[in-house]
Amino acid sequence: MDHESGYQRLMDEALTGQMSRRTVLKRAVALGLSAPAIAALLAACGSSSDKETPSAASTTASTGTTPAATSGTSGGSTPAATSATGSGATPAASAAATEASSGPRGGGGTLRLLWWQAPTIINCHLSSGTKDFDAARLCLEPLVEANTKGELIPVLAAEIPSLGNGVAEDGTSVTYKLRDGVKWHDGQPFTADDVKFTWQWVTNPDTGATTSGNFLSIKDVEVVDPLTVTLHFTDPNPDWFTPFRSGEGVIIPQHIMKDFVGAQAHSAPFNLKPIGTGPFKVDSFTPGDNAQYSIFADYWDPGKPHFDAVNMKGGGDATSASRAVIQSGEVDYAWNIQVEEAVLKQIEGAGDLGKFVTWDGGGTEKLIPNFSDPDTEQDGQKSNKNVPHPHFKVLEVRQALNVAVDRDSIAGQLYGRGGKATPYVDNNVSAILPPDIKYTYDLDQAAALLDKAGAKMNGKVRNLNGRDLHWVYQTSVNEVRQKTQEIVKQSMAKIGVEIEIKSIDASVYFSGDPSNDNTTNKFYADLEMYTNGASSPFPILWFQRFLSTQIAQKENQWALNNDCRVNSPEFDKLYDEVQQEMDPKKSTALFQQIMHLVWDQVFTLGLVARQNVAAISSKLQGQETSQWTYDTYDVKNWSMKA
Repeated sequence: MDHESGYQRLMDEALTGQMSRRTVLKRAVALGLSAPAIAALLAACGSSSDKETPSAASTTASTGTTPAATSGTSGGSTPAATSATGSGATPAASAAATEASSGPRGGGGTLRLLWWQAPTIINCHLSSGTKDFDAARLCLEPLVEANTKGELIPVLAAEIPSLGNGVAEDGTSVTYKLRDGVKWHDGQPFTADDVKFTWQWVTNPDTGATTSGNFLSIKDVEVVDPLTVTLHFTDPNPDWFTPFRSGEGVIIPQHIMKDFVGAQAHSAPFNLKPIGTGPFKVDSFTPGDNAQYSIFADYWDPGKPHFDAVNMKGGGDATSASRAVIQSGEVDYAWNIQVEEAVLKQIEGAGDLGKFVTWDGGGTEKLIPNFSDPDTEQDGQKSNKNVPHPHFKVLEVRQALNVAVDRDSIAGQLYGRGGKATPYVDNNVSAILPPDIKYTYDLDQAAALLDKAGAKMNGKVRNLNGRDLHWVYQTSVNEVRQKTQEIVKQSMAKIGVEIEIKSIDASVYFSGDPSNDNTTNKFYADLEMYTNGASSPFPILWFQRFLSTQIAQKENQWALNNDCRVNSPEFDKLYDEVQQEMDPKKSTALFQQIMHLVWDQVFTLGLVARQNVAAISSKLQGQETSQWTYDTYDVKNWSMKA
């Protein structure tokens, strides 16, 4: 019996209650399954009377693996406080990262990508848009990534640290061994100095890096030797693996960027033509249009990449992008297919050159009320954190908004296979979702809440605190999003709230450009809507969007994560507790408390738990999807069938 079929048979038997937890554990260890896989099997056993459950240390001792997270059975993953004591790198992951592939390096022609929301910058640290991170991951790399099971895999790190073997027993530091022989695209060697420099560059407040929140836990970065670096944390850090992971953790070269620190960061030529360590080099880039890449002949991974070049075209819309893959075959891969289900079926019926692929972790489409006033300017900025919104400062108004949104219609009519209605603001980590939170759609209840708040009818529109309930509702230009806006607008009109719809080109909306007033972080509107989700199995950094010290304002170039301007001492206290909690069970309970607080106080409304949806050529192979990172993270493994 092969490993995969053995695992699936065990899972089927566990789900149907055919075996005790002890039996499942023994058979899983005998199969050589990883700790995350074993945890998923034990979770599937449910409330068996046999309570024996392996500790992280015991599963690692048995399997020789290092878990970053334990897979759940409901589409997400449970957070893990630390990697377990073990031998270091996950064997399967290390082999996948270092062994030569079955095909040769190069010779595969040009990979044609279509990102209908076109990239505008190729430096992840200065962008808030997924499109830009995808463009950057072709050429820039982090120390580690996480696969679809939540297992850490080494990239520029030589191996994955574990508790007692790289990760300090008290959780206050982690030491990484770096790959030897890695070169930057200009031939210079990659060293630990580049890792330390990246931390210094990103955390310099004058840089205005959008990824700075990922590095807040680090007190210092110590260069032990050219191929060894130690991250020292301010406090015990169960999320030691998130700094320098995925797109937010890509390393930038010291020798290129040392003259572009702080206020000079945004003028660096690197932002449009970076020098990286990745499988492809940037040849040319026109923001908002097209990026051309060529193979990096000295790439560190033997036999990879397979393609000679990559063309990432931007523009158009999700529907035309789908047709370009499935009907005309003009491109090989189209990203982020946020298209109505009826349209997806039409496209599938009219072409057979490709298919739609879905996977977990598409993020959550959220409706965000502005806790600050977008119509009053103070100290040179609107939406000043010190000027509360005249309506949303009242809890009953936020509660009325929550019950006046028809989530079922939005999900059912517009998303289909692409998502389902949800009350949660993030759905990627299933273990932290309190089961008692339920959404409802009730316009009578919404009207009663507005009455209770003192919002009185003034003709067809209510008035509260001297201002009509006329709200500007902004999001990116996207057919599904505009239809979502219309559904919300129609409901709100029935309870005396007037909605003004504003649609902004995605290249502007998600740009993070501090000079533009139409970005998500400036939030010069009453409501806004977009999608993102936890990019780590331990989602502490994702919740920075409600942390009072992370409010996006003029003094930080609107680069921080809290764009809704929530300021809650209760939230801050819970956040401080969970970011230092090394016990997985306790941290999960704290995350559930946080989710309840976000729901009870209506900081943000979850609308649709989205699936990732992409259109992919029938000839394209080698992709391993992961909800914890970006579409292009493993492009070095992609190839075309003969």
